[in-house]
Amino acid sequence: MSLTLYDTYTRSLREFEPLSPDEVGLYACGPTVYDFPHIGNMRTYVFGDLLRRALAFNGYKVRHVMNITDVGHLTSDADTGEDKMEEGARRAGKTAWEIAEYYTDVFKEDMRRLNIQEPHTWCRATDHIAEQIREIQCIEKKGFTYRTSDGIYFDTSKQPDYGYLARLDVEGLEAGARVDMAEKRSVTDFALWKFSTPDAQRQMEWESPWGVGFPGWHIECSAMSAKYLGPYFDIHLGGEDHISVHHSNEIAQTEACHGTRLANFWMHGYFLQLGDAKMAKSAGGFLRVQTLIDRGYDPLVFRLFCLSASYRSKLNFKWESIEGAARQLNRLRLAVHGWGDPAGEPDEAYLQRFTDVVNNDLNMPRAMSVTWDLIRSDLPDDLKRATIMRFDDVLGLGLAEWQPEATAVPDHIKVLAEERRQARSEKRYADADSLRDQIIAAGFDIKDTPRGAEITPRAEAETEATS
Repeated sequence: MSLTLYDTYTRSLREFEPLSPDEVGLYACGPTVYDFPHIGNMRTYVFGDLLRRALAFNGYKVRHVMNITDVGHLTSDADTGEDKMEEGARRAGKTAWEIAEYYTDVFKEDMRRLNIQEPHTWCRATDHIAEQIREIQCIEKKGFTYRTSDGIYFDTSKQPDYGYLARLDVEGLEAGARVDMAEKRSVTDFALWKFSTPDAQRQMEWESPWGVGFPGWHIECSAMSAKYLGPYFDIHLGGEDHISVHHSNEIAQTEACHGTRLANFWMHGYFLQLGDAKMAKSAGGFLRVQTLIDRGYDPLVFRLFCLSASYRSKLNFKWESIEGAARQLNRLRLAVHGWGDPAGEPDEAYLQRFTDVVNNDLNMPRAMSVTWDLIRSDLPDDLKRATIMRFDDVLGLGLAEWQPEATAVPDHIKVLAEERRQARSEKRYADADSLRDQIIAAGFDIKDTPRGAEITPRAEAETEATS
């Protein structure tokens, strides 16, 4: 089965065909580094990592680019309010540059904890001011801008299909507008460049053809993705909240300047819910990867939890679900570790089943179901391990690297294991079997290997597939 992905732009499942046979261009909207990322943010990046792994699993060479927003993201999508970076700097009592560096490092560490592969190219908005100015100049030259007292704006009325990605009812938005638009001509118009005001002290501002100021949020992704991947590349990723504003505006800018919709596929991960609401920084009390660690969970438990639902469906966070994922990860690790070293090639039948569900728009719940079927199968252990290692190229659970803690085996179990070894050496096999049964009854497995007996905490007898 060829790789099929859901494209938000066409609202359809489409067979993926790369624009170039040499490389797949993949751009992901990265974090605004003014605060800690929460696990709702990280769910989107787990989705992006699964997609990148699935592309590689299918034999594609991927070039993955991700931005760091360290300027221009205002506290309101209506281009009002304070720059989030300036706000964060004031709250922390540090410079905007300092908090950008700090929260970028935090984000990268959370990626490492969740086994999310780093992009091949990181691009900071503040390192690409010249590219953004050139992009605005291009849009201006094509006649899509106007000037107000506070900035240069994109005139969405010049594009009859503006908002197609989100299927926006622009006329309805205009009629129902309840916001102060100041000098904006339309509620959907957006800032390309904002002017610094004389009465405000900004830390981040630059000279431009229009005056001293800073770029709008949307222009950075259009300019930087075009620089590194070209003005029309394969896949653009982001969260579902980007559909109606940020990504619609990226498309508008790129259509105006380059005549393309920027990406062939637009893909979006859906929210992590906390109760009936999405997890958001603005709500306060959001959960971080560090929160999971503080409560004793391996961060990869959260990654496994994310695999329990389609990226295109909302996922409700509950501590009971996290505890269930922790048990499943423990069973999975112990089973794989107990199989020893892989030998030979993966089982073709199971590999095909796994490939088919992964290629069906990243159906990770079904992929995990196939994984548990493999674990319960009658295949030889070494063949199981070879197969599941191939699965883990997509799952990203780090199964090959995991080792049980050396301190997990109590002394009295080690004594029983030594007595069993002695019984086997003296060919007292009934005694050896009795000692083995005592070890198992105490909650441990013992396996004879060329290196000697290996004792591990016993996996639960029954494993359950995720649904």
